[in-house]
Amino acid sequence: MTTDQTSYAFRNSEPAAATQLAAIQGYLDDLTMRRIRELDLPPDGVCWEIGAGAGSVAAWLAEEVVPDGRVVATDLDTSRLAPAANLDVYRADVATDPIPTGGPFDLIHARLVTQHLAPRRDLVPQLAGALKPGGWLILGEFHCPTPPPVISAPTDADADLFDRFLRTLLGILTAKGVDMAWATRVHPAMTQAGLTGVHSITYAESWTGGTAGCRLYEANSIQQEEGLLRAGLTVAELNRVRALTRDRAFTAMSYPFVSTRGHRGPERHLVPRNGAARHDPAPDDAAPRDDLIVDQR
Repeated sequence: MTTDQTSYAFRNSEPAAATQLAAIQGYLDDLTMRRIRELDLPPDGVCWEIGAGAGSVAAWLAEEVVPDGRVVATDLDTSRLAPAANLDVYRADVATDPIPTGGPFDLIHARLVTQHLAPRRDLVPQLAGALKPGGWLILGEFHCPTPPPVISAPTDADADLFDRFLRTLLGILTAKGVDMAWATRVHPAMTQAGLTGVHSITYAESWTGGTAGCRLYEANSIQQEEGLLRAGLTVAELNRVRALTRDRAFTAMSYPFVSTRGHRGPERHLVPRNGAARHDPAPDDAAPRDDLIVDQR
């Protein structure tokens, strides 16, 4: 996805995007939906899905979570999104465009979006300010300051090659402005923005060749092929990397994913983007809670 305002490392219009988005949905939708179900949102609530991609979460929200409410889905490329009776689709850049109409929101959710954005830290209080009192912000990102480890490979040379591919890929994404460590900085950013009950969970799993997860590595190798070749990998090496993603003798860990959510309590100290603070009223039973759970399956 790309516009004049914001440049993303991956584009929904690319041929490999269908494989990429399907793999992400297969990896993360169950976790994402579980995190949202735990919030017990009102059936007439209003949700904003940022960077909606192929629309699996937005459609689920509209059909099952807020069937009597409304979902606003935004993305820079909306070609894979389908509006519905209570699902509005807008082309928008969250980094530069105004908050969409329909708010304030009971839920704002973005997955694999904010780590691509230069104003990511300033964006957190802006999104917090778009919540209703009692609303929730959920941000999920890959945490890859180091590459996921290879667990097993047909040969040591294959393991070394895949590790080099991942290290090169992460270097390319970092050079494009993706913050590979932002996932663990979201938690304190939400706290600093005045959200309460901030809670993070880290999830990772093994991906064996031929499974849907490994297709994400294959798609990424295609999407970033030009940069990978410039960085020194050869066409033959990239072909071998792609063959490994289909080889049952190959297994690597997934990209670790960190999901962080925070609550706009009935009383909170809002810190909007311009730095001027405001306060919202609240009942006496509002109690902030900060904790961290690590879940590796």
